[in-house]
Amino acid sequence: MTQQTTTLAAMQTSAVAAPKADAPMSLLTGSGFDQIQRVAKALSASTLVPVQYRAFTEKKEYGRVIGHEANGAGLPNCIVALNMAQRMGADPLMVMQNLYVIEGRPSWSSQFIIAMLNSCGRFSPLRFDLSDPGKSEELTYSATFWKDGKKVTEPRKAKIKHQTCTAWVIEKETGDRLNGPTISMQMAIDEGWLTKNGSKWLTMPEVMLRYRAASMLGRLYAPELLMGLQSREEVEDFIDATADSSGTYSVDVNDLRNKEPEAPSIVDDDDQGDGGATESQESASETAETATDQAESATETAETVTEEAADTAGLNLE
Repeated sequence: MTQQTTTLAAMQTSAVAAPKADAPMSLLTGSGFDQIQRVAKALSASTLVPVQYRAFTEKKEYGRVIGHEANGAGLPNCIVALNMAQRMGADPLMVMQNLYVIEGRPSWSSQFIIAMLNSCGRFSPLRFDLSDPGKSEELTYSATFWKDGKKVTEPRKAKIKHQTCTAWVIEKETGDRLNGPTISMQMAIDEGWLTKNGSKWLTMPEVMLRYRAASMLGRLYAPELLMGLQSREEVEDFIDATADSSGTYSVDVNDLRNKEPEAPSIVDDDDQGDGGATESQESASETAETATDQAESATETAETVTEEAADTAGLNLE
């Protein structure tokens, strides 16, 4: 009796379907991709994520919101950010808040780079050796801006104080001090960072020195933490120049404009995609029915012409 009861209980247990386990988010499996799309869709509807991740962006006129526009790149950007957060073991919202896309290039904020170095567990907290300000020097540079629809270039002057900054950490495994490259105001002048339009090197040089030093140290000693990406300030400061067949260097006009790229056309989701397919099938059916009606109309017209021709042939025309 006991054996039969046990068998019956086992049969009842086996008959109940086991709960389906949640598939981990992934770009390489079907179930994982469905899961990452669900999470990305929920995040894209939030107003806590930056504009480039939202399903709809605000349309403003003179600083006032007058409507909303669909952002076709919002959902794909969320998927990319979720994938990066999963690979880094970081919070997705934190990654979205600190990941910037400039001319199609993803980049981290400098604060995020410092936070990653401090929290990775391999190094001591990041420290900076900032030299005392040197003597002031007057710098003359050219500023380019638009005025009344025309491109205007005018000379400007600025006073700077020469300083250097070196970021360093202590590697916990070996106890060695790791020094990053020394960043100086002279380097900012020579590389063109200081004189670029909208540059913060003129208004907050000490902060920019620390940010650049931290970014250089991170990409030198811990590139895997940053996934090989530069800081936002570096991407904004650097302009890629490529050599052509004649040996001269050329730059992309879009890099000089310092302008955010426009979002692509709207990408339909699964439901909209099914609806679009249904509409296409209905349109094809309507087209086929129209063609059939036209064919029947043409047949009736031909029969009418034939009958009229036969009646006319039977008459004696004088």
